[in-house]
Amino acid sequence: MNILVTGAAGFISSQLSYKLYKEGHNVSLLDNFSYGYEDNLIFDDKTFTDEIYRKDIRDSEFLDNLFKEKKFDIVYHFAGITPLPDCQNNPALAVDVNVRGTVILLELVRKYGVKKFIFASTSAVYENNNDFPSVENKVEKPSLIYPSTKYTAEQFCKAFYDAYNIPITIFRFANVYGPHIDCLRTQPPVMGYIIRELFNNRSPVLHSTGNQERDFIYVSDLIDLAILVLKNDRYDIVNVSTGKTITINKITEIIKEKMKKTNIDTKYADVSHYWVNYPELYEEPYPINNKLMEHEVLKYTCLSNEHAFKNYGWKPKVSIEEGIQKTVDFSVKVLSNTLK
Repeated sequence: MNILVTGAAGFISSQLSYKLYKEGHNVSLLDNFSYGYEDNLIFDDKTFTDEIYRKDIRDSEFLDNLFKEKKFDIVYHFAGITPLPDCQNNPALAVDVNVRGTVILLELVRKYGVKKFIFASTSAVYENNNDFPSVENKVEKPSLIYPSTKYTAEQFCKAFYDAYNIPITIFRFANVYGPHIDCLRTQPPVMGYIIRELFNNRSPVLHSTGNQERDFIYVSDLIDLAILVLKNDRYDIVNVSTGKTITINKITEIIKEKMKKTNIDTKYADVSHYWVNYPELYEEPYPINNKLMEHEVLKYTCLSNEHAFKNYGWKPKVSIEEGIQKTVDFSVKVLSNTLK
C-alpha cells in the first residue's frame, strides 16, 4: 500500500514508518523537523528511505500535489506539537498545527479517496476524569492547551466520519517509552529526562513525592496495534495502554539500577514550578494556575485496554523491566554521541 506518515522523524512515527517499510509498503515520510530528529530515521546503521519530505502539515498546496501524485491508501497522522508547556506557551501555534493541520489532512483524505485515516491523540484528554481505568466513551473536557487541541481535532475527525463515512481510527496513547524517546529537548518526557540527568551524573528532580502513578506503554507494542487497526473500516477510538500503573519513583529506581547509578540521590521539587523552564508562564498579570499545575503533576493515569483486546486481539507484550532496559541502552548511545 501507499502510506503517508506525518511527523515521521518523531519518536513513535519513525519506528512505525520503519515497520511499515519492512513489511513492504511504499512509505512516504513527512516532517518539518521542528521536533523530529534525523537520527530517528536511522535503523541498522542506515537511513531506511530517501523519500523524506521536509514540509509542514499546514502547507496545503504542497500536500494537495503530494496526495494527487502518490494516491495514498493510508494516512497515519502523528505530526503535531506535543510538549505540554510548548502548547501552553504558544496556544495559537498549537491550535494552528494540531487542529487546523489535522483538518487540512482530513479534507485531502476526503478529496483523494484515501481508504483510512489514523490519528494520534493522547491520554491527556482524560486529565479531568475521575473514574479509572479511563474508557474511550467517557471524557471530561480537558483544561490544558495540548489536550484541548487534541480533543478538538478528535471532534473534527468525527465530523468527517459523520459527513463522509471515512474510516478513521483515533489512538489515545498512554505514556509511551522506548528507543528513540526524546532525551534532548528542554523538557523531555519523564523517562528521557531521568536518563539524561543520570547520564550527566546529576540528581533527577521529581515533583511532589514522586509517588504519582502512570500507565506506560512500550513503543513496539503501540506499533503492533497501529498496524492491526488497518482492518478497521469504521470510526473508532482506541486506548493504547497496559491498564497498569507504576510510580515515578519506581521508574527512577529501575533506571538507576539499569544505568548503575544507584549512588545518585533523587531530589524533589514543589509542584508549583513544574514548568520552571518556561518562566513566561508564571508572569503577571495572569500567571498559570498553581492548582492546575498541581493537578497535572499529581494526576493518576490508567487507561483500560479492553476495547483494543476485544476488537483487535491486541495485548501489550513488553514488561516494564525489559522496556526500560532497551530505552536506557538506546538513550545512553544518543547522549554519548552528543559528547563527540
